[in-house]
Amino acid sequence: MAKQDTGLQKGLKERHMTMIAIAGVIGAGLFVGSGAVIHSTGPGAIVSYALAGCLVVLVMRMLGEMAAANPTSGSFSAYAHDAIGPWAGFTIGWLYWFFWVIVIAIEANAGAAIIQYWFNSIPIWLLSLILTILLTLTNIWSVKSYGEFEYWFALIKVASIILFLMIGGAFIFGLYPNSSPIVLKNLIGNGGFMPHGISSILLGIVVVIFSFVGTEIVTIAAGESPEPQKAVTRAIKSVLWRILVFYIGSIAVVVTLLPWNSANVLKSPFVAVLEHVGIPAAAQIMNFIVLTAVLSCLNSGLYTTSRMLYSLAEKGEAPRRFLKLNKNGVPAQAVIASTFFGYIAVIMNYISPDKVFLFLVNSSGAIALLVYLVIAVSQLRMRKKLEQSNPEALKIKMWLFPYLTYLTILALLVILISMLFIKTMVSQLLLTLLITAVVMISYFAFAKKRLKSGYNKQIAPLAKD
Repeated sequence: MAKQDTGLQKGLKERHMTMIAIAGVIGAGLFVGSGAVIHSTGPGAIVSYALAGCLVVLVMRMLGEMAAANPTSGSFSAYAHDAIGPWAGFTIGWLYWFFWVIVIAIEANAGAAIIQYWFNSIPIWLLSLILTILLTLTNIWSVKSYGEFEYWFALIKVASIILFLMIGGAFIFGLYPNSSPIVLKNLIGNGGFMPHGISSILLGIVVVIFSFVGTEIVTIAAGESPEPQKAVTRAIKSVLWRILVFYIGSIAVVVTLLPWNSANVLKSPFVAVLEHVGIPAAAQIMNFIVLTAVLSCLNSGLYTTSRMLYSLAEKGEAPRRFLKLNKNGVPAQAVIASTFFGYIAVIMNYISPDKVFLFLVNSSGAIALLVYLVIAVSQLRMRKKLEQSNPEALKIKMWLFPYLTYLTILALLVILISMLFIKTMVSQLLLTLLITAVVMISYFAFAKKRLKSGYNKQIAPLAKD
């Protein structure tokens, strides 16, 4: 038998981690989904994004505190296991894996639809298959190849947002050729800053918070970087300005330049702004940028699901074969398994888009909020343990502990409960709770015995291929 490996390889360089951290928050939801929020909220969407962003910043600060003390590819699943109990780590780990498997299917279809815009003779199902296979191969090859692809995807996203902010800012302040300063016409006109009242702002928070999913990936990837504590510390400390610049800055530019109730804003706010300032081929440019964001999300989804499976297998919560590493230190079987279920989800999208696939999408809808809630509860309990046993491990500390932690938990519970009263979201919450119940029952029914012999003994990875 080949020599046993002690774990995943440290193949992610500092520049990879930097770009994963910076651009992890930028998804296709910003470029496309923000239009619906603006249209339903008005210029007050700035406040919705700011408040949701503050909540995410607090959650990431808590996660950063735990990740800096104990960097691991299992991230919040491992922390929940230690702080709350094995059932919590098992449940949130499998739910998160399920969430990203569905995201893989969604992003594969979205990417295929964008590419078909240029190559309309190729069927979407084939393009979905090609995209998924290509990015699966990059993930299987090495963690460095994942990091390299993500680096360039991230660089394009960041450069695009910065350029968008510069052009929009120049136009707003009259610095753009043939432009004059724009004051507050679009911010306070057309019904005012909050045309639908403060309730729409609060409703916007519930919708917007899902746009920030992916910020936590850097804490999962940190386990495969040479200096995990440094990478996590830098990423968590920069999350505030990333959300402030990329999300709040972009939304502010859109609602300042254009009327919030414009049909073009609802369709594609970024394209509408570029067309407004006279950028030629705006739709083509944004299609390319959105495709980059989609591929980045697909790439990260494949990476995240495989590392979560690996972490679950380490604790005896998933089949042991997912611990097996290939010659480049990648859990290839975990990557392939996640991709396989992603393919099944893609097939369901074609066979039964209105029933099976819709059920899968809705049942994963509120998982992100459950993940955030588990992170907050884990930090609340872990902090007390660390202060007693290993206070020097607290390289990052949650602000105003425990008051802000309690406030965050309360805010997340309010958002979850409010979903029961939002017609478009109630099915997502109920189906997510159903899936959660199924996962918890499976833990108590099948996994308890395996956990006793798995995590406590710290199972070593299987031999490399």
